[in-house]
Amino acid sequence: MILNNAPATGFINVNKATGVSSAREVAVIKRLTGLPCGHLGTLDPMASGVLPVAVGNATRLFDYFLTKRKRYVAEFTFGIDTDTLDTTGTVLSRCDKIPAEFEIEAVLPAFTGDIMQVPPNYSAKSVNGVRGYALARQGKEFSLPAKAVSVGEFKLLGMVDKDAFRFEIECGGGTYIRSLARDLAASLGTCAAMSALCRTESGGFKIENSIETRALTRDNINEYLIPTDSVLPYPKITLTPSECRRYLNGLAVNTELEAGQYRVYLAEGSFYGVGVSDGTTLKSRLKLC
Repeated sequence: MILNNAPATGFINVNKATGVSSAREVAVIKRLTGLPCGHLGTLDPMASGVLPVAVGNATRLFDYFLTKRKRYVAEFTFGIDTDTLDTTGTVLSRCDKIPAEFEIEAVLPAFTGDIMQVPPNYSAKSVNGVRGYALARQGKEFSLPAKAVSVGEFKLLGMVDKDAFRFEIECGGGTYIRSLARDLAASLGTCAAMSALCRTESGGFKIENSIETRALTRDNINEYLIPTDSVLPYPKITLTPSECRRYLNGLAVNTELEAGQYRVYLAEGSFYGVGVSDGTTLKSRLKLC
């Protein structure tokens, strides 16, 4: 059974340029495809690197990617404190101490594992329904609560300037690298701001396989469209023609599959979406074709 006129769906692994917004990069993909699009985790304008953009029905997987692991290379400049926690912000104060590499190495273990982190005031976190960055721009006084985040790796790569160091960080969704710069510096008795950030991996999308939007055209964009099913780790199940008829009408099909989620394919081999089994029946959870 073939679904006629099914729109293209999948992902473009964008290498976001420094100085442009994530929304701008998404707009380029939307213009080229003519389909609904959305990124799977924003990058600040000063940051670069991996920005997976979902195209068509793949946008329905936003929640799935929200918690996926990410990897960054970041630079922290010590001796400066800003309102945004990065070097694009207004300088609030300066600190004399620039730590040595051995001092930084000694405190890094305290920032790995499951830790509590206060997000930057200049962030999308909300206070009574208002974004933090909106309140901060209005000069309002407020504080955001600490939240649990997961940092798998926090490695010092070396010194890049007399007051700046480069780090590699692997972390879970919701981790703010700017907050890590602030908190790391505070533990060393000084201050710091993030001065560069590149996301090298996000939920399995890697920078070595990414493409800049300036290289994309209507003629070549399909060459860079990553099939939706290729990024899902679930086992594959192919329905029989009779099962397809039930499944496409929203009915459960009998199965002896173990409980869990599955990539569901129709009888002729096309990918349909994600199904969930309770051990006896399989139901459609998400249509992605």
